[in-house]
Amino acid sequence: MDSSLVQHCADTARGLTIPALLHRNATEFADLPALSLLGSDRTRTWRELRDEIAVLSRGLADLGLKSGDRLLITMSSRPEHWLVDLAAVHLGAVPSTVYSTLSPDQLGYLARHSGAEILVVEGAAELARWAPHLQAFRHVVVVDGEGGIPLRDVAARGEALHQADPGAFEKAWREVRPDQGVTLLYTSGTTGDPKGVVLTHSNVIYQSVVLEAVVPDVPDHAASLAYLPLAHIAERVLGVYNPIYRTGHVTICPDPTKLLAGLVTIRPVSFFGVPRIWEKMVAGVQAQLAAAEPQVKAAVDMAREVALDVYKLRGAEQEVPPELAATHAAFDEKVLKPLRARLGLDNMLWAGSGAAPIPVEVLLYLASLGVDVLEVWGMTETTGTATINTPDHFRTGTVGRINAGMELKLAEDGEILVRGPLVAAGYLRADGGIDPITDADGWLATGDVGTLDADGYLTITDRKKELIINSSGKNISPAQIENLLRAHPLIAQAVAIGDRRPYVTALIVLDEESVPVWAKARGLTGDSLADLAADPAVLAEITATVEAANTKLARPEQIKTFRILPAGWTPETGELTPTLKLRRRIITDRYDGEISQMYGG
Repeated sequence: MDSSLVQHCADTARGLTIPALLHRNATEFADLPALSLLGSDRTRTWRELRDEIAVLSRGLADLGLKSGDRLLITMSSRPEHWLVDLAAVHLGAVPSTVYSTLSPDQLGYLARHSGAEILVVEGAAELARWAPHLQAFRHVVVVDGEGGIPLRDVAARGEALHQADPGAFEKAWREVRPDQGVTLLYTSGTTGDPKGVVLTHSNVIYQSVVLEAVVPDVPDHAASLAYLPLAHIAERVLGVYNPIYRTGHVTICPDPTKLLAGLVTIRPVSFFGVPRIWEKMVAGVQAQLAAAEPQVKAAVDMAREVALDVYKLRGAEQEVPPELAATHAAFDEKVLKPLRARLGLDNMLWAGSGAAPIPVEVLLYLASLGVDVLEVWGMTETTGTATINTPDHFRTGTVGRINAGMELKLAEDGEILVRGPLVAAGYLRADGGIDPITDADGWLATGDVGTLDADGYLTITDRKKELIINSSGKNISPAQIENLLRAHPLIAQAVAIGDRRPYVTALIVLDEESVPVWAKARGLTGDSLADLAADPAVLAEITATVEAANTKLARPEQIKTFRILPAGWTPETGELTPTLKLRRRIITDRYDGEISQMYGG
């Protein structure tokens, strides 16, 4: 690793806090755009944003919020969410956004565990969900509607206090230290109660500094689109902290179904998508091309082939021959760039994927369109990205190399261990203390299993706790099997089964958007996902996909039989976490009958 790069990142991040950066933005870049809402005419400048934060900060202080306190927020993606969060941060308090999909029991756990005395909810629906647990809070603030203290009243009281004594706000934020908590993020809880990860100002700012250093072509003041929940570490970094560090312009997309429209409107220069976003994008393009005129499809296929050749040479860090480069440039301008423009990706300088595995076939298809989606790896406990592929240094199928200033090694069983400035302060205890998450030497055991190549590129092979050990004692990676299945556009989710069993089986969920389009093109008449799941043509297509996957798997890994399920999986139905990870225990319990049938039960 370049020692000068490491030193640069450390020197740049040293001593900074989020309030200090906001102060800089409001003074040096006061009139630049800071925050917008998709579809709204209003854009807050950095001066306006900080003025509103100051007012809310004083209002929250009047409710008793102080340095070190926690604040829970249940709100959709809207400007008030950013404002309340950052107002708390300016007091030295630690805000925590709660996923809207949590169950009543999970909300009760967070109310007790966080020790928060103030809860901020969006409106009546959120208030009703919290109703059994409201006694845990000293104050409940409501953004829209009644049932608690209206946020507008908090702002009005804060405005009066700020007008009377503006120095109090300045004094409070200047006392915030880099090692203090900036946010509390609860992990998804795939195997038990969620853990509250405390991230510091130093953690999130160092992440922003590293991203700037390793992806240098992304300009300051760039426009970006925020669409993930603020309880997700990726949105925390890319939708809050990185734009503050880079003085960027965030546009909030409050409805995930409007993401494509948002991309087309904003045309961002960088974009992070969880794998399902990219998979749906590929499926959409494939469906469009399948219906295109033959000459159009032929032109796209030719352009894609050239683009993929260039991509593979770049991935191998080999020079692209001038003739190939010229051909690629011509095809890209005439064929591929207009196609990317329809996706809002024609200005893209950096596109990333993370949070879950993404099939290599999806990455290669996107690359053939001129969209180099670069995998990253990390977790909430590593402030998001711990390893990264960059535009100049990437290996498809890997999650890149360790970030500057971080260290990585593999334990004897292949578990990935990391340490460095991106590792979180620790896990919050119910008594308000913080338990360290590293061993005595500072190493964080991530729970992920991987391999390193000679050049330091990391490949994730599985989760340590999710390895299948069949009845013959063979260790099998379910993620590898599932990725091969999910590479097909008709398959939204797949779960490999086989722990302590004689062979591997799979549960398969169809893609609710792609399957109807595929079926209509073939004259199928099913009206629902359940109808199509039972259609012989769909069964034949999925069977062929399973057989193709089996050719790439060792004999013990091969899928002997499978079931196509009649309904989709969502966080609301419980099979997926809010970050769209599989809840394997819930899935295996819920589909115990289907699983038993596959094993002759």
